[in-house]
Amino acid sequence: MSTHDLNEDGAVKHRHRQEGPQKHVIAFIFSIILTLIAFAAVAAGGVNTAFTVILLLVMAVLQVLVQLGYWMHMKDKGHMIPILFMAGGFFVAGLAVIAALYWMWW
Repeated sequence: MSTHDLNEDGAVKHRHRQEGPQKHVIAFIFSIILTLIAFAAVAAGGVNTAFTVILLLVMAVLQVLVQLGYWMHMKDKGHMIPILFMAGGFFVAGLAVIAALYWMWW
């Protein structure tokens, strides 16, 4: 450790690792690929409807994970509270959908 790694009071400075553009380019390409797969599944036309819906839902979930992880930086340290609040929101929204479906078909 050199003297450049110390604060003025002698404590060790913690450097933040910079994330290069390579990961953002990879995430962008992955997002484009997911979009093209979803578009191709719908544009094919002759594919089973149930399979297409399931494939679109899987592509949407993967797209959300890529967006949150790389563009919203939720994969970094210190983002546990926003992640917990979003998980709570998804849980409440899921319960609302289940309650609405149950109420509709009762």
